[in-house]
Amino acid sequence: MKKKLSIKDIAEQLNVSKTTVSFVLNGKASENGVSQAMQRKVLSYIEKVGYRPNKMAQGLRTGKSKTIGMMVEDISDTFFSTIARKFEEILTTKGYKIIYGSTENNTDVTKELIRVFRNHQVDGYIIAPPPGIEEDIKALIEDGVPVIIFDRPLTELDVDSVLVDNYRGAYKATQHLLANGYKNIVMVTLLSEQTQMRERERGYRQCVEEAGGKPAILKIRYHEKKEKAIADIEQYLKNNRKTDAVFFATNYLAENGLEAIANCKLAIADRIGVVVFDDSNWFRLFKPSITAISQPIEAICTEVTNLLMERLEQKKEIAPKAIVLPTNMIIRNSSVPVKKAGRT
Repeated sequence: MKKKLSIKDIAEQLNVSKTTVSFVLNGKASENGVSQAMQRKVLSYIEKVGYRPNKMAQGLRTGKSKTIGMMVEDISDTFFSTIARKFEEILTTKGYKIIYGSTENNTDVTKELIRVFRNHQVDGYIIAPPPGIEEDIKALIEDGVPVIIFDRPLTELDVDSVLVDNYRGAYKATQHLLANGYKNIVMVTLLSEQTQMRERERGYRQCVEEAGGKPAILKIRYHEKKEKAIADIEQYLKNNRKTDAVFFATNYLAENGLEAIANCKLAIADRIGVVVFDDSNWFRLFKPSITAISQPIEAICTEVTNLLMERLEQKKEIAPKAIVLPTNMIIRNSSVPVKKAGRT
């Protein structure tokens, strides 16, 4: 079997020191006085021979793996996959790789992911946390490992976080429907204790009650089968024929809900208004296009990365920061004013 090249082998072949090769491989050549010509020489040679450094050993030597662990509820979800891709782009420019895991909003799954990521010696964590994971995250922080929380808070833990104003976003969505003449608005949300879901419900309730109305809420179980979720929404609409608008708390609930609306033969905009919390690329292509509350993905990723880099590079103790970003409403054709839709 062909012997795997080492830094020592490369140094001997190029007649340079192991330290010089190490500086080039670790991206520290310029700051340590290695000439551009020498850097090109080393890089050209390692590309020619196909050298790949042992990341585990490299991490043990430097104390850094240059890897970030990211955990979200479901990496296949449009919101989280878009976020993950953006993080990957930003962190790559800073010399870091990212590895992902889906928690399924399950505490035990998250604990196991943390164990696996620790074994991989990740330098920091970006987490959309499920309930009950506080002690594990606290242990990471106490060990000096940077942890940044996003999407939902851990109110009992002093930790860096980047969140969006879910309450205000839901309030604005409901206010928009009311202002456009919709009177009987149902909110379709998750049967969940997640803070962001509770805040969206609170925003909806507050707005409806301030307008003198009575909140109507349909809750779908988390991980409910698609067919059952569609049937539940369809049944609600058939039993509550005065409903003239639906506010979906997530874009994946909207996917099921729009199918239920079609099954009930209710024309969106003409017969029923629709607004969704969380935008999706296909909402603008849908006929009619779907009004949505958009989360500021670019800003979320930038703020999380800034906090993470600050923690990774900190020279002194820094107090945890809590950043809350506003949402943006993208008004499309699914929530046109009632009179414009030909209804009074």
